[in-house]
Amino acid sequence: MADKIYDGRKNLMVHLTNYCIVVNPKTRNLFLLHFIVFVWGWTAVLGKIITLPALQMIWLRVMISFIGIFGYALYKKTSLLPSRKIILQLLGIGIIVGLHWICFYSAVKVSNVSVTLACFSTGTLFTSLIEPVFYKRKVLWYEIFFGLVVIGALLMIFNVETKYTLGILLGIGAALTSSIMAVVNSIMSRKNIGADVISVYEMIGCWACISIFIFLLEPGTATFSGISTHDWFYLLVLAILCTTVPFVIGVAILRNISPYTMSLTLNLETIYGILFAFFIFKNSEVMSPTFYIGVAIILSTIVADTIMKRYIK
Repeated sequence: MADKIYDGRKNLMVHLTNYCIVVNPKTRNLFLLHFIVFVWGWTAVLGKIITLPALQMIWLRVMISFIGIFGYALYKKTSLLPSRKIILQLLGIGIIVGLHWICFYSAVKVSNVSVTLACFSTGTLFTSLIEPVFYKRKVLWYEIFFGLVVIGALLMIFNVETKYTLGILLGIGAALTSSIMAVVNSIMSRKNIGADVISVYEMIGCWACISIFIFLLEPGTATFSGISTHDWFYLLVLAILCTTVPFVIGVAILRNISPYTMSLTLNLETIYGILFAFFIFKNSEVMSPTFYIGVAIILSTIVADTIMKRYIK
């Protein structure tokens, strides 16, 4: 009897061990994904709290983030010398990252957090159209249908929030560049390039992109002087806690998580961000009922798209 109990426990331990070996990496990656999305939910709010112009804010943010990522790579004693081809590819992706942040934070500054994040939630459907191009699979009919529904919802928002037209366009631009960034980073991560290596060179490309914009449009703001203690504090929070840490984690988990899954989960950022902004900024974030109907249609479409992908191959 005792032998049977021992054997039963032994078999149970074997099953649990096998379960942990097989499931834990995926579970861990999904947990990390939800963690960084929660953190990213604060980025639009911080972008609104910081009083600096958008270009100056992200110019400083990228420099601080680069120092953090570079320091992390040195601590790990990572070789930062991949092939020239890889370096050029990563610098190119960094330019896309720069364009994404320019669109995102400019949208926050010229409109508000709610408008920016509502438009940013279209990223999942952009990914549905972009991913097939890179992964050489056909575009599914329902992806086109859902894309048209989202366009209709955006037109609803356009019609009632006309004063935020520029913010809406910039928010859509942020969604498009985010989708491209997720797909190409997924491809780079699966080439067994370290997340810290990818992040270091992308930050360099990103900073170069933003530097061109700031020196052409706002050369007087390319400075460290005249920044209040208030702005420095929130800038450090944005650069270190909301950029350096989640950026490295985000690149790393794309090795095992599809760009579509990441893009889909990023829609929680919209919900987190709108809720955070509503409680922090209150009246400035209150929108018309039609706005919230449009957001609900976009998010419902994304859920429907997920269900279709699960049951229709």
